[in-house]
Amino acid sequence: MTEPTDVTRSPRFAQVATFARLPLRRELDGVGSAFVGIPWDDATSFRSGAREGPSAIRNHSRLLRTYHLFQKVYPFRVLDTVDFGDIDPVPGFLDDTFARIEEGLTPLFRAGVVPFIGGGDHSITLPVLRAQKAATGRPVRLLHFDAHYDTWDTYWGSQRYTHGTWVRRAYEEGLIEPGHVFQVGIRSSLYAAEDVENNARYVDRTFTIEDVDREGPEAVAASLVRALSDGPTYVSVDIDVLDPAFAPGTGTPEPGGLSTREIFRILRPLAAVNVVGFDVVEVAPQYDHTGQVTALAAANLLYEGLALTARHRTAGAASRAP
Repeated sequence: MTEPTDVTRSPRFAQVATFARLPLRRELDGVGSAFVGIPWDDATSFRSGAREGPSAIRNHSRLLRTYHLFQKVYPFRVLDTVDFGDIDPVPGFLDDTFARIEEGLTPLFRAGVVPFIGGGDHSITLPVLRAQKAATGRPVRLLHFDAHYDTWDTYWGSQRYTHGTWVRRAYEEGLIEPGHVFQVGIRSSLYAAEDVENNARYVDRTFTIEDVDREGPEAVAASLVRALSDGPTYVSVDIDVLDPAFAPGTGTPEPGGLSTREIFRILRPLAAVNVVGFDVVEVAPQYDHTGQVTALAAANLLYEGLALTARHRTAGAASRAP
């Protein structure tokens, strides 16, 4: 059983930063989940900087504690969580970096270890999903929190692999399950009116920010649980789904987004869903004028993911008990 370093013996500002002060470990024996950093941002279309995301998330995860009040679970204990370290990118070389990500994540999925990933720009989710498919032989359902569709075809005429094309590529490659792809928080301006129709080819339901306002976070969560609860699901959170007031440190900020509290209210009921992977991407801390609020939000979103996954595990174990 893994535990964060005891803060009554070692203060939070001491020691080398790992996620939630968990042990840094590459061996997978006895591990149920792992934080993985992917410091890559060469596929951004506006402001770079998300390569600094994993280290910032680790630094601002020091305050996380062992017991989740609302899920009523000790997530690190239930999931035997470790910090797996980073996947080393190849700066300037997308294909090589994607190959390293897939190679690095495949053993985790094959061993049944749930990765909780700190990016990195949003293009990293594509090779992570490739790793999941390579390990299990099946696609996953996708829950995508973002201000942007990320279903565009190309950028700059011919570039098919960017942080704005990964959902479309994942669909085309059979990595995500048709009819079970959902988006929450969409609100950005578009390149053309046709983008709405094109997005609908790949996404079963898009909850725009106005849908969330009108229906409420709890109703949106209930819809997602009904759609996702009977299949393995990957959750991908672009930090720009949050309003810049709550997450200014990102490459493509969009006004009018979710609050941190609202996204927690959507995530917590997802304990009913079998989450097999979870990422938080596009944290670019150098644009955060507060110095910490974006990375702090990202660390806590990953903690929410760990907690809902642990709650799902404990509920399943209870239902199987004689």
